[in-house]
Amino acid sequence: MSRARADEEEYWHSSKFRAFTFDDEDDELSQLKESKRAVNSLRDIVDDDDDLERVSWSGEPVGSISWSIKETASGSTSSLEGRDSSLQKGSSSYAALPKQVSSYSLSSLFKGEFHYIPYRQMALTDVGVKNYAPELRRPKAEYKDYSSDWSPKDTVRRMQRGKVCSLERFRSLPDKLVLLDEAVAGHDGNVITAVLIFLKQTLRREILFRELEVRQVALCHLIHFLRETGEQKFLLDLLRFLDRTEEVALSQYREHLSIQDVEKRREFLKGCIGLPFSAEDTSHIQDHYTLLERQIIIEANDRHLETAGQSEIFRKYPRKASILNMPLVTTLFYSCFYHYTEAEGTFSSPTNLKKTFKIPDKQYVLTALAARAKLRAWDDVDALLTTKNWLGYTKKKAPIGFHRVVEILQRNNAPVQVLQEYVRLVEDVETRLNLATKYKCHDVVIETYRDLKDRIQLTAYKCKVERGSAEEEKINSILNNMVRNTVS
Repeated sequence: MSRARADEEEYWHSSKFRAFTFDDEDDELSQLKESKRAVNSLRDIVDDDDDLERVSWSGEPVGSISWSIKETASGSTSSLEGRDSSLQKGSSSYAALPKQVSSYSLSSLFKGEFHYIPYRQMALTDVGVKNYAPELRRPKAEYKDYSSDWSPKDTVRRMQRGKVCSLERFRSLPDKLVLLDEAVAGHDGNVITAVLIFLKQTLRREILFRELEVRQVALCHLIHFLRETGEQKFLLDLLRFLDRTEEVALSQYREHLSIQDVEKRREFLKGCIGLPFSAEDTSHIQDHYTLLERQIIIEANDRHLETAGQSEIFRKYPRKASILNMPLVTTLFYSCFYHYTEAEGTFSSPTNLKKTFKIPDKQYVLTALAARAKLRAWDDVDALLTTKNWLGYTKKKAPIGFHRVVEILQRNNAPVQVLQEYVRLVEDVETRLNLATKYKCHDVVIETYRDLKDRIQLTAYKCKVERGSAEEEKINSILNNMVRNTVS
């Protein structure tokens, strides 16, 4: 026993710091007071958030492996009362503790994870630097939870700085509303969402909805949070309370995205038609239902044709995906690719789709042109861009502009002869020359410079064509005619 006592005394006298006991002499007590004043003076120099190198009263740096092992072993069996009593007896375990990592993050908030920090952890981790030195002969009754002194404004400020803090102390409705107002005033979305989650868990729905109705910023945050987390029932209850009937209908309509079975989705969309949408939205819902119904019919028929091998186009160009649940433009492209020549009376006819869904001419021509050019059906492209007036005369017309026609044809490797035909139809001279030069439509370039009577550009372009080619002979002929006209 005496040997153990001697070893302990030798350990304390050889360590970096000496232990404090109430049995020390006055000179040792004055040294400890001086040490405490030195620690407290740190707040005047640095902020309590700085990572200072802290040392336990045992002389080992806080956070070292040996210190962590000792603290873990002792912390599992200790309590607040035990810590208080050991402090009054001069225990050396009351030391600076490492900072806790914040429990608030955007990902955890939007996943609905909101963890409260226990009272014991708050009391240990959130005391300031000035409290790391032990108090001298302080009554036990004076040790209290310092978080009880935090006002809503201080709590919000700590949350903005990523500090760990508990909101459970805000028990009354007025306190919770003040906390929410302070969070909104802080303009920090994460803090607002965290407070809203706390209110959502601790208030009845009707009370929460009533208070949010007059706090539009917080209300918008909650609605967005509910949509992100998929809490559909809570969201619908909130929107119904606010009498936002159209938003309720749209929220219910969004549920079709989670329905995988196509027949069940079709029936769900049919039921959505009677919801209180606006006039414009009602039209969209009706078109969505009609389109899905049409896609089901087309898919069943085309799958049968492809399996039976009865259609040449399906044998030559096998389908890469199902048409079900595809957008309207994709469905139109599919129809122009596989069913372009069908009569208007069939559901899969492109003209039937255009008429049923009131597709504008510009969109129809752009989609049909891309589909037929991909199949290299140049005759269909020509017919698509040819119109006839009331006198029976025909001419080329492109609602999307002939410069876009040229670009689409070139992307689909159209021959130069086809490209030249449509490059000539580009009205703007500079654009026409640029396209003709870019895609090597030599005849168009030569004819344009001829019409402009630009001998200099013709002479320069002569160097860009192949020697002895028909293009070079054409340029020489035009230059000679220009000389003759000038002489005459």
